[in-house]
Amino acid sequence: MAASSVGSCVVCSCINRVSPSQRHLLRTFTYNSFFIRNVRTSYLCFQNQVQAQIKSDPRQLVAVVGLEVHAQIHSKSKLFSGSHVKFSAPPNSLVSFFDASLPGTLPVLNRRCVEAAVMTGLALNCTINKKSLFDRKHYFYADLPAGYQITQQRVPIAVNGSLAYSLVVGQKRKEVVTKSVRIKQIQLEQDSGKSLHDDSRSQTLIDLNRAGVGLMELVMEPDMCCGEEAATAVRELQLILQALGTSQANMSDNDVLSDLSLSSAHDPSKQGSLKREIASFITLDLLIFSTDYEIERQMAVLESGGVVVNETRAFDFKSGPGITLIVLNFIFFFSLRFMPEPNLPPLIVYDRQTVPPNADPQQVINVDWIREQLPQLPQMKRRHLVEHYGLLPEHSITLVNEDGLMDYFVSVVQETTTEPKKVVGWIIKDLLALLKQHSLNVSQSPISPSSLAELLNLLEAGKISSSVAKLVFQELWRGTGRSASQIVQEQDLSMVHDRGAIQQICQAVIDSHQEEVRAIQGGNKRVLNRLVGLVQKEVKGRADPVQVRAILEEKTS
Repeated sequence: MAASSVGSCVVCSCINRVSPSQRHLLRTFTYNSFFIRNVRTSYLCFQNQVQAQIKSDPRQLVAVVGLEVHAQIHSKSKLFSGSHVKFSAPPNSLVSFFDASLPGTLPVLNRRCVEAAVMTGLALNCTINKKSLFDRKHYFYADLPAGYQITQQRVPIAVNGSLAYSLVVGQKRKEVVTKSVRIKQIQLEQDSGKSLHDDSRSQTLIDLNRAGVGLMELVMEPDMCCGEEAATAVRELQLILQALGTSQANMSDNDVLSDLSLSSAHDPSKQGSLKREIASFITLDLLIFSTDYEIERQMAVLESGGVVVNETRAFDFKSGPGITLIVLNFIFFFSLRFMPEPNLPPLIVYDRQTVPPNADPQQVINVDWIREQLPQLPQMKRRHLVEHYGLLPEHSITLVNEDGLMDYFVSVVQETTTEPKKVVGWIIKDLLALLKQHSLNVSQSPISPSSLAELLNLLEAGKISSSVAKLVFQELWRGTGRSASQIVQEQDLSMVHDRGAIQQICQAVIDSHQEEVRAIQGGNKRVLNRLVGLVQKEVKGRADPVQVRAILEEKTS
């Protein structure tokens, strides 16, 4: 971990990543308990109400949030050794002599990891340092065999970038606010191993598979104010890393871990110069919960006249998401003893003007060449959805932020004559709602893009009504293997176009509801809606509601 942007001390986290059983418990808890989150410091409350209070009360407490994100580099081998990288491999099956820190072994830098860091830096508008340095940071964990970590503390590979992210706010969640957080630096470093604690036997087992895996540490300045902003920034970073292919960025696989820095003060000019808390997070929900909890806790301490001390805190599973406990005091951090890494020369990268003549392309890193390989990033995708398909900005955010949902949308649009705005309504309001209700991702959807497109084509062609389309959609969700056309045919759900038959049904409804007819004739036109509903009930929603209303108006006038 690099020097924190919140304050002047060097900070690090000694929190081991949670076990699979804890991760399952946490995931279950956060999904089922999202509605009980204390939203006093959520974006809407903190950004709108608290800022208004600050204008009337200069002593109003305010908070800032910074992040340090560790992203595992997507690479076949580790940062300084040839050991393979594979999630959930048998313990200690992917360990080289260097990973185990045997005497006489030396680091050999992985070219792929350097390219990944450069590409990530370019995507985040960073300045790429043509010359960067490696350092040793000394701390003593049981799963860090060398007793030090090779990192880039003094001169990292990338500096001074920015990450833009968009929040959907407002009471109806239709207002889009774009914010930006500064990226202080991106540095290459090696991961530690994993400690497996066996409480029943009072022992700790060490798995070194992860030791030496390449990481990018991205240090964000304290430009955020609450948990929702922090989580949105991390999610945007995930999407960027996945688009670049520099990290798989799956939080469930521990590819991305976030350390949170908090600072609270009465005077906004002193934010960041006071105390802070550091924690580690493996889900975005937990990041929101714990951030808001920590802001509340710090403000309560300050309001009562107390002092918020520098310390590392971790979430407490027994107390529930958001609740944090002290795990490390900051006095420890003064003994990290940073020093230049003697076994690695300076890391040099080039551009077209500085690349050595007749250099082997496999032996140099060309920043200009990497820049040309940058793919379309999430913000560009959202802009394309708005400009090309005419979607609302909030809908573009949802499509891009949900894994696979944008591709699903594009596939449906390509196979249907329905306008994109209507398609996105079905995908977000109907499909996505069911997916979240059943904790499924888009790739697990029982309704394929082709099936939804066929359903929308039937609706667009006037072969079924909108109410019937909803019924067919529910049948498709059950995954019986039948197409929309087959369901419509088997259940006789096609539109009734025989005007004579519809007139007979309308007349029967009028004859049996004379009181409503008198009310309509007396000027209460709203009662007509009830008769329309009764007719549609008789025909199982298969009649054109406009046609039914016209017939009823004619017969009741």
